[in-house]
Amino acid sequence: MRLAVYNVENLFDRAKAMNLDSWDQGRPVLERFAELNALLGQIAYTAPDKTRMAKLMVELGLEKSDTGPFVILRRNRGGLLKRPQAGGIMITAQGRADWVGSLELRDEPINEHAMRNTARVINDLKADVLGVVEAESRPVLWAFNTEILPALGGAPFRHVMLIDGNDERGIDVGLMTREGYPIGALRSHVDDRLPNDQPVFSRDCPEFEITTPNGSRLLVMVNHLKSKGYGGTTASNARRRAQAERIAEIYRGLIADGIDHVAVIGDLNDTPESKPLNPLIEGTTLQDIFAHPAFDKGGHPGTYGLCNAANKIDYMLLSPKLFERVQAGGVFRKGMWPGSRPRRWEAYPEVGRAEDAASDHAALWADLDL
Repeated sequence: MRLAVYNVENLFDRAKAMNLDSWDQGRPVLERFAELNALLGQIAYTAPDKTRMAKLMVELGLEKSDTGPFVILRRNRGGLLKRPQAGGIMITAQGRADWVGSLELRDEPINEHAMRNTARVINDLKADVLGVVEAESRPVLWAFNTEILPALGGAPFRHVMLIDGNDERGIDVGLMTREGYPIGALRSHVDDRLPNDQPVFSRDCPEFEITTPNGSRLLVMVNHLKSKGYGGTTASNARRRAQAERIAEIYRGLIADGIDHVAVIGDLNDTPESKPLNPLIEGTTLQDIFAHPAFDKGGHPGTYGLCNAANKIDYMLLSPKLFERVQAGGVFRKGMWPGSRPRRWEAYPEVGRAEDAASDHAALWADLDL
């Protein structure tokens, strides 16, 4: 069977703030959005809270209207704010119970060429079991599977599963499997908590149990850990380490329960030697597919951007007995922008510009003798 993982960077729609020319442009918007959402969710609003909320709303372009360039403030009932004729915003609510509504990121359609190239990558991977990172929702993933993959000459997957996670931007993790590889038991960790009662996982760490046509069992955990560039370096590193520790704990429990074939796959947003990933990379018996002699790196050590060593952030970590079953594997970069001259790797002819790339991430695949 072929196991693969791919960060698709959304399929149909993506938050506008994440579609800007650079991360430096989008990050302030997302940070203000997250801070404002946290303040709006508080039971009681203090005077400093109200001042800060009003400032953030103005910075997010909500001074004149509930629809800003990157966010929408939905007010269904109750009173949250007033907009004085002199300008600015005045928060009138005393707490979350005084109004009903939400703050949401505005979406915009993905570049059509990028969407079609994403389908080409998934079709060409020919995976029996595919972990998907940054998909908007199960209905979206199902629609992409049944409408776009066949339109580009591929066959849709038989089973598609995704549970909405903790990220408000529509970047969840899921699994797609072929006929003969049914998804059995599914366990979500979306509600695992840190000591401060915050969720452990930025998205989720779902456990998918898959049965192969000959009756073998495989347990796959799909992950997308905390980004380095969003929320501050120290805080993001600490959160990513806590996530790695929890995955390691779950993995050790599975092995102790006699589950031999375990794969931890996805975008871990850090390099193998990093301190945040140490509990997972060095602290368990999991083995990186990149270390297997049958694995082809395609001439580059990384999986993201320019695919340098500092860009190795996508992983396929296998339990020892599953690692022994690897027959072949590789990095699939044809959907990535290869740069101008000289081109760093062979890409689809349809990837004529960076904007047309399927994703900034490569896909990983491995053939397993199960």
